Amino acid sequence: MGKITTVGIDLAKSVFSPHGVDETGRVVLRRTVRRDQLLEAVAALSPCLIGMEACSGAHEWGRRFQEHGHTVRLMAPKFVAPYRKSGKNDGNDAEAICSSSCACWVTGSAATTGRSRPERVCLSPRSA
Repeated sequence: MGKITTVGIDLAKSVFSPHGVDETGRVVLRRTVRRDQLLEAVAALSPCLIGMEACSGAHEWGRRFQEHGHTVRLMAPKFVAPYRKSGKNDGNDAEAICSSSCACWVTGSAATTGRSRPERVCLSPRSA
């Protein structure tokens, strides 16, 4: 089994699909894990690049993965879609995310830190 260099994770509500490849592009990891198992499964990997589609929970997961030494890259779903080889399901999405994470032309962003998020301000329209 080769060393995993890139992992694509399809985020969902309860079941996640990580897809990992080694430096030659050969598939080394393809499985599904439950929400409560995801963090320990990723923590068991050696530090690598983890790609995810940018969504509401991706930044939180990204911060947790960065604590374990991984590099996180979030991409808009429109950049992942061209890499999907066949029908839309969790496994194919994870593979497409993994492939697009390595593409140099796909613009991605790092997960936000807790301090970089703006504080919410609650203003009533009648408070003026």
